[in-house]
Amino acid sequence: MSRLFRDIAGGPLCADGSVVCIGAFDGLHLGHQALVRHAIARAHVLGVDAAALSFEPLPREFFAAASPPPRLGPVRAKFEGLRGLGADVVGLLRFDARMAAMSPEAFVDAVLVQRLRAREVWVGPGFRFGHKRAGDLATLQVLGREAGFIAGEIEPLVVDGERVSSTHIRTALVAGDFEHAARLLGRPYAVSGRVVRGKQLGRTLGYPTANLRFGGKVPALRGIYATRVHGIGSGADRSRPWPSVSSFGTRPTVGGVEPLLEAHLFDFDGDLYGRRIEVEFVARLRDEEKFDDLPSLVAQMDLDAAQARAVLAAPHSPRYETQRQDYA
Repeated sequence: MSRLFRDIAGGPLCADGSVVCIGAFDGLHLGHQALVRHAIARAHVLGVDAAALSFEPLPREFFAAASPPPRLGPVRAKFEGLRGLGADVVGLLRFDARMAAMSPEAFVDAVLVQRLRAREVWVGPGFRFGHKRAGDLATLQVLGREAGFIAGEIEPLVVDGERVSSTHIRTALVAGDFEHAARLLGRPYAVSGRVVRGKQLGRTLGYPTANLRFGGKVPALRGIYATRVHGIGSGADRSRPWPSVSSFGTRPTVGGVEPLLEAHLFDFDGDLYGRRIEVEFVARLRDEEKFDDLPSLVAQMDLDAAQARAVLAAPHSPRYETQRQDYA
């Protein structure tokens, strides 16, 4: 079981030392996975804990609070992913004004030395840290020699001739290229969470939905999609995906504000409230729209449902089940 910590202050978390990897880990794509697995392998060699270190909110969210950049996944998905990969300790440090003002030297001493007792620290290409991004890999290596740890950088991971990055994945998702996004992620793009109660308007319109919140983050997607929902069955049937049509957005026709993922499961009759499910995105159908009235909205929902059924039933419909990596 991974140990989670959020604060800079506190006693040592790794009595015998650790191998640390640092990254944003948004989406936990193949490049992130390579970094984390490298750190875990080194930790096993040294017989110490493997620690994955990130920040919440991400620095770019903190500095652009009025218009935060989109995220591939909520905070819980990041923690579950790092835990599933085998990190013994997961740090999701609170990035605030105090953290933003920390010098590289202060960060290394407080977090890497005092809290994690790092013996090795591994980062990805282009790593920067500390006040005004003053520190880089060379800084980390100099400070590491003084503090008793080594620091290194892993090579960038390239797929289909393109460096794997969260930015490239977001671009693919917005374009509706879910196959390309899946190749960069190493799994289909999906959003997981616990089903929450909504206003139950969909039920009155003939389209009951399982609703997932996005943890207060701005999602990378907005629109209507053909989807598959995982985690519906029980026992041997739990891995069987359920065909569905989903809306991801603010629901402008009914005055919504918070981004909400609403999945309508075809031919499903059951209570999913409180259940943890995963919605896998297969194809983009259209943009989110504001309709003049509810009858117009329902007419469009009928068309969306028919199109989603056709997409999911087609012989060429993308299927990634053999590539799925369930971290939790």
